[in-house]
Amino acid sequence: MFIKIRSKIENELANYVTSIDKLYTLNKLSPILFKSIKEFILRDGKRIRPILFCIGYLGFSKKNPTGLYRSALSLELLHDFMLVHDDIIDKSEMRRGKPAMHTLLKKYLSKNKKAKFSGQDLAIIVGDVMYAMALDAFLAVKENPQRKEAALRKLILAALYTGSGEFIELLLAIKPIEKVTQSDIYKIYDYKTANYTFASPLTMGATLAGANPIQIKKLSNYGMLLGRAFQIKDDIIGTFGEEKEIGKSNLTDIKEAKRTILLWHAFNHADNKDKLIIKKIIEGKSVRNVELLKMRKIIISSGALTYAQNQIKSLYLKAQKQINDLKMNTSFKTALNNFAQKILKV
Repeated sequence: MFIKIRSKIENELANYVTSIDKLYTLNKLSPILFKSIKEFILRDGKRIRPILFCIGYLGFSKKNPTGLYRSALSLELLHDFMLVHDDIIDKSEMRRGKPAMHTLLKKYLSKNKKAKFSGQDLAIIVGDVMYAMALDAFLAVKENPQRKEAALRKLILAALYTGSGEFIELLLAIKPIEKVTQSDIYKIYDYKTANYTFASPLTMGATLAGANPIQIKKLSNYGMLLGRAFQIKDDIIGTFGEEKEIGKSNLTDIKEAKRTILLWHAFNHADNKDKLIIKKIIEGKSVRNVELLKMRKIIISSGALTYAQNQIKSLYLKAQKQINDLKMNTSFKTALNNFAQKILKV
């Protein structure tokens, strides 16, 4: 099911890229803007959000309306917009195994030493253009106008809450680690990941299909729980994975002193010596591989890795309870279950 939907989304993305110049005359406006956006949105990705949107819709509808897959691309474009801005904030030079947008534009500007602006400045604008494209793409689906408006509102709120989550996360990074709570961290996970990656796409699709409020609420709860578990899994990969696997530096989270469940548990369960090491690393101006190895060792010895893995299992089981009696097409509900097991490896 996922493979079939993803194939349709990839085909729609390819068609969309060939049409964006006609839709917005981007190449005429700026060849470099057109080229940058085209290259970035065609990069390999999981396409989780548009897939979940389609499952949310098709699981509650007996029809396959014109424009559904073009509308689904709105979530991928929203994701691309956020990635461009995230890479600037995180100072990440790579994205999906290739140069980040601001890195590409920095290289372009290197030919002109007189420029009084940076690749980052240009990338911010590119991200803004992608956001506008995302909203426009959503309008493609032919559906009930009231349901369509309600689903669009969820898309807009997803952007609003994700931005809020990013804002909160940055401020939390300057809060003393000893004052950070698990609740603080889960708040970021919920706003920045769970809602935007899982709950919003699923409920957008279900809303568009006309599912009743009770079903939408269950689907939302499912998405939030699954999203928390996914973010914990992503934290583990971000710390213990290799750069080739994650498509960017595995030092990023530590460099940015991101407050993760791994870091929170490690600090609160480490001995005084290891607590001092953690504080020194996250407060340092530069982070090297040797610090990464030290952090990995403390995360394991403190029991933080085991704790995080157990949290994933617990959240997964709670998520499954939310959709056990969901009145959703059986094949699509099964696809969701298989998807959750695959991404969480439970």
